[in-house]
Amino acid sequence: MIVDDDANLSRLAGMILENSGQYEVMIVNDSLRALPAAVQFRPDVMLLDVDMPEKSGGDLAREAANDSRLRDIPILFLTGLVSHEEAGTNPLESGGMTFLAKPVEPALLLSEMGRLAPPVMAG
Repeated sequence: MIVDDDANLSRLAGMILENSGQYEVMIVNDSLRALPAAVQFRPDVMLLDVDMPEKSGGDLAREAANDSRLRDIPILFLTGLVSHEEAGTNPLESGGMTFLAKPVEPALLLSEMGRLAPPVMAG
């Protein structure tokens, strides 16, 4: 599940995952709809944009951690707050959370998704 207020960037990340043939993706571009959609969709991983109107990715992560239906879902943060030059070729780690710079590098996204949750669709 991808939650990002930027429809173009979320669509790009979704295409990377779906085109791998290994993932089914739900995109939510409104942070207020994210957690109810997650309860219904039951994602294996939530990719959350850090900076969104209404509720930030951090807000959503805290709320998910307090919801028994969502607390065990791994979270991967997407952020435009660091550049690819700053992030390098590896994900950034902070406070036990993983952050990927936007626009996301396809190989890095697929690698992190594979680490957090094995592919769910037959390739």
